[in-house]
Order: sequence, then structure tokens, then C-alpha cells
Amino acid sequence: MADTLEKIVALVDGSEYSHSVCDHAAWVASKIGGHVVVAHILGRREAKADRSGNIGLGARTKLMEDLAALDEERAKLNQVRGRAILEDAEARIAAAGVSVSTVLRQGDLLAELATLAADAELVVIGKRGEAADFAKLHLGSNVERVVRSCEKPILVTSRAFKPVESFALAFDGGTSSLKAADHVANAKLFQGLPGQVVTVGTQTAEAKQKLDGAAALLSGAGLEITASFVDGQPETAIAGLVGDEGADMLVMGAYGHSRVRSLIIGSTTTEMVRSAHVPLLLFR
Repeated sequence: MADTLEKIVALVDGSEYSHSVCDHAAWVASKIGGHVVVAHILGRREAKADRSGNIGLGARTKLMEDLAALDEERAKLNQVRGRAILEDAEARIAAAGVSVSTVLRQGDLLAELATLAADAELVVIGKRGEAADFAKLHLGSNVERVVRSCEKPILVTSRAFKPVESFALAFDGGTSSLKAADHVANAKLFQGLPGQVVTVGTQTAEAKQKLDGAAALLSGAGLEITASFVDGQPETAIAGLVGDEGADMLVMGAYGHSRVRSLIIGSTTTEMVRSAHVPLLLFR
């Protein structure tokens, strides 16, 4: 059955966001007729420094044996914990009536994800991981790494799931925002959802032509769309589009067309991922 459904990869790590990842993945699957592959990826075991120093040979040998035994036990516990995380995720998604399977991998996150997501429709990940500092609203480093590397759309979840009944597309005419607009126009996920397409900045003839083109693309796909310009800094202006009084999901390119492509995601995107209280669907 899973082979005939759109594949959605959901990354879980046992953090507070894991339930939200499961709920968002289940929602996507129910909208597009999808199968969720829940993945927990264990990082490669870090090499241990030899701290035995000038300890006598016999004692040193015993110490190294003990350290090896501890490493082995830790690896076993991580496997057990990983399977428990996946079992919980599988049960939560299955309870929503969605097709689901699980994968436990060990290795480099990005390499494993590239394999898993090769034939996927999108990837779902929590905004912050298990080690994040919520008091400082720290953006999980793995989120940035995934957005930088993954070719598939990335759905970065909010802390808790709420029904998505509308969306906003932040559009700047750049390559990644054009990709986002094309995806929205062709994806089952957005069918039946009203949306707004917004460009932040001064209205020029060129900018208006691009905005009108994006709006026409979405309207032509049967979506109920409004289009507008808003003034202000992108981070502040875009934040005003979503949340309690705005859209339930933000769609945007990860890189603005006016920024040089670098090894970090665009500053506007980073700030939106950090501060937004709605899920973000990001495109490279």
C-alpha cells in the first residue's frame, strides 16, 4: 500500500517537538494521500580520546576494556531508546488513520536523510531538537543543516499542531519563492485552502508584475488568492501575516533572491523559523 502513496519523511528525536512532527506529518498525509516514514537517526559514535596517560599497563588495559564496555552499553541503550521513540510516533500517526512505517538508522544525519528523502514529497522536522534551549529560543542546528542540504520541501513544525485552514506565501520573485509558488499551485496539500501572496517592500512595476504572475498562477490552479504589498522589514512584516490573526501556515523560499547564496540560510528565513508560531514550508 505504501508504494502507491506519496512518501512523507518525518524526523523525530524524542524532543518536545516530536509529537508536533507526527501530527503535522499525519495531516499532510491525510491531505495528499500519503504514507509517513518516521525516521530516528542516531549519530555516529564519537571517537573517544585516550585519557589513560601514564597509567600502568595492566591498569590501562582494564580501563580501556571498561570504556569499551561502557560504549557498547550506551550504544545498546540508544538503540532501545530509538525504537521506543519510533513506536510512540508510529502509534500516534496510525491513530490518525494514516499509513505509517518506521526507520532506525545510524550515521550522518544529512547522508541518511538524503537517502530517505530521495523519493519523498517532503520532509517534516521540528523547529528545535532535544538539546535546544527553549528559554533562549535557540534554533536547532540540525534544522539549519537540513534546510541547507535537502532538495525536498521542508515543513518546519510549530511547537503544537493546530488545524491549517489558510496559508500565506511570502514572495520576492527569487528562484526559491518561484519554486514555492509552483509547488503550492500543483500540490494537493493546498487545495481548498484560501491563501495570500505577499511581497514585502516598495511596489515597483517589476515587483508588481512578478506578484501578479504568482497570484495568477495560484488562482489558475483553483485556489482562492489575494495579493498585496506590505511595507517594513521582511522579518517583522512577514510575522504579521501569520498567527492568531493571520494565516495558519507560512510558505517561503529559504533564500531571498537579493542575497548571495552561502552556507547559511537567509537571515529572514532564520528569524522566521525562530520566531513564527505556525509551521513553515521552506523551499531551496
